[in-house]
Amino acid sequence: MTGLAAGVVSKLPVFEAEEFPGGICSSYYIRPGDNRRFHTTPEDGKAYRFEIGGGHWIFGGDTLVLRFIRSITPVKSYERKSAVYFPDNELFVPYPIQNHLRYLGQKVASKVLSEIVEAVNTKHTARTMADWLRANFGQTLYELFFEPFHELYTAGLFREIAPQDAYKTPVNLSLVIQGAFDSVPQVGYNTTFIYPKEGLNTLALRMAERCDIRYKKRVVKIDVQSREIYFEDGSSQKYDELICTLPLNKVIEMTGLNVGERPDPATSVLVVNIGAIKGPKCPSEHWVYIPKSKAGFHRVGFYSNVDSSFLPSSNQNQGERVSIYVEKAYRYGNKPEKSEIEQVCQEIVKELQDWGWIKEVEVVDPTWIDVAYTWSWPGSKWREKALKMLEEYGIHMVGRYAQWVFQGIAESIRNGLVAGGVYAGGR
Repeated sequence: MTGLAAGVVSKLPVFEAEEFPGGICSSYYIRPGDNRRFHTTPEDGKAYRFEIGGGHWIFGGDTLVLRFIRSITPVKSYERKSAVYFPDNELFVPYPIQNHLRYLGQKVASKVLSEIVEAVNTKHTARTMADWLRANFGQTLYELFFEPFHELYTAGLFREIAPQDAYKTPVNLSLVIQGAFDSVPQVGYNTTFIYPKEGLNTLALRMAERCDIRYKKRVVKIDVQSREIYFEDGSSQKYDELICTLPLNKVIEMTGLNVGERPDPATSVLVVNIGAIKGPKCPSEHWVYIPKSKAGFHRVGFYSNVDSSFLPSSNQNQGERVSIYVEKAYRYGNKPEKSEIEQVCQEIVKELQDWGWIKEVEVVDPTWIDVAYTWSWPGSKWREKALKMLEEYGIHMVGRYAQWVFQGIAESIRNGLVAGGVYAGGR
């Protein structure tokens, strides 16, 4: 999305690796009982809609960016509905868990509340994410949720990486206390979000229509001395300056530059898209955080709980089917073999069926996000040095993965518009 936004404003050529725009935000369609992907809606509408990287909802963003999005495609607005699920107890606790302690029972809630109050009034330094979570939420809630969830979510890295993204788990003592006894307002970075009425792919496609876009141009090498990009198809392209949205670690590999620092880590995610008959215990939440699962997944999202348009057209008003995405994290560089992915898909389906969330399955389609979440080692200067080094060769890294930060679609589009604006008019 960042590259498309830059292309819309600058009118410079956009080189896209795939045959379609949008990257991990692109939508696709699969008919029940079929395994072929379609990138436009079938005429009869009899297909599930999924996204390559799981549900991508547009949260945050300033008014001008949101106005830009609305000028391209109509959108709908939603209020977040998410929860934590403990399968052993079949217990749902609204997210964020620290603001809804009453769901955990009086004894546990009292202990957690006492520990959080003590934590708030204690000065502490945290070297790792695990240290930060334990210091802010206390040992009880750490062991109950944060430790097992982050073991899955970060593929075990949370004991080694620096704390980051604190806004995802806000600590507000007054809300924690109120939530131990009564309901509280929603908090966090994504309490409300928007989504294109016709699917996220329409936003990407309509942005692409305004660009000079070249498809099937996967970059394999960047020669920083001659300032030339080499593509998988054997072609190449000279550049003076380059707006790049590829993951920072991959660009460093492609250039062969030596940053002189240990590269910061990343996690990959296996996203399993599922279309199924809804089970008797299927949640109504938009997405659910899972601290424990036999198959090792950490989140289950329900496209069709956000909007029924993710279901085949003939089933959108019946409430009998569900469109799901399931996320399982791996350390970067540890992509499983095809046979293992197939086995994991079977395990995920069985576990969701055992939970009563789904019955018969009509579509199971795995996708792989090679760089899904980016992290940093404590005290690392790798990111700053890598960005500075690339700048010296005219490579300007823009967007979430290029900058090695967490941001949503709206912020990514904003970054692209700003970067493209610098080169508007043919600088």
